[in-house]
Amino acid sequence: MAEAPKAESLETFTNPNPSREFEVRIEAPEFTCICPKTGHPDFANLVLTYIPDKLCLELKAYKLYIHAWRNVGIFHEAVTNRIAEDLISALKPRYLKLVGAFHAHGGITTTVTVEHKAQ
Repeated sequence: MAEAPKAESLETFTNPNPSREFEVRIEAPEFTCICPKTGHPDFANLVLTYIPDKLCLELKAYKLYIHAWRNVGIFHEAVTNRIAEDLISALKPRYLKLVGAFHAHGGITTTVTVEHKAQ
């Protein structure tokens, strides 16, 4: 199995309206990783919502970062939290919410939600 992508691969750009609070919502409906217990692929829809402070997320870099999880063996809870941590580190947002809605395996679905509020 592959290693997790590096947080440094997430690129940002200067927020064009830092004085205004606005929400950015990005969906990644084709997220995949590998179940470390079974070796089977896990599929999810990742929904990122954030309120930027000084920085915004560059979409192509985010897409490449998300696709780099494809062959990584990691549990749903761990990958959702790790992606959120990497995004928080890169963006330092006023607010961030990441929802990982994982597809059914054996009739069971998992949804992991991570929220962060700047202090």
